[in-house]
Amino acid sequence: MPRRASSSASPLWIGIAVVGFAAVLGAGHFFQRGVADPFRTMTPLPVQDYLENSNSLRGNSYKLDGTIGSQIHAVDGVGRLYSVGLPGGEMLAVFVPPDFNQINIERGQRYVFKLEVNPKGLLLARDVKKEAL
Repeated sequence: MPRRASSSASPLWIGIAVVGFAAVLGAGHFFQRGVADPFRTMTPLPVQDYLENSNSLRGNSYKLDGTIGSQIHAVDGVGRLYSVGLPGGEMLAVFVPPDFNQINIERGQRYVFKLEVNPKGLLLARDVKKEAL
């Protein structure tokens, strides 16, 4: 009786396949996060410029990613004022008008804001999206 050839996968090829699969997953996650950002074409808020003097930023629109710290003040029919924590440790106040009352904004959640710096220097939310993790 002739002997049957035995062919098994080499550990080297298994390792290469696992690394390749992980690279494909990582690249997919990277591109998906970039495409999922609704305000990816907007300029991020220059936080240091805003903190030093918001007058030069008045009337412009920016993007801001941050974590809700707390609700500072709320008036029915007028809007809500939130403290938003930034990655650098700064806290900014963002006014969310009543157009976004249907959004349940809670402490500790991450949001992406499309902001306008109003004539008095207040950060006014023009659009709000919860950041997907």
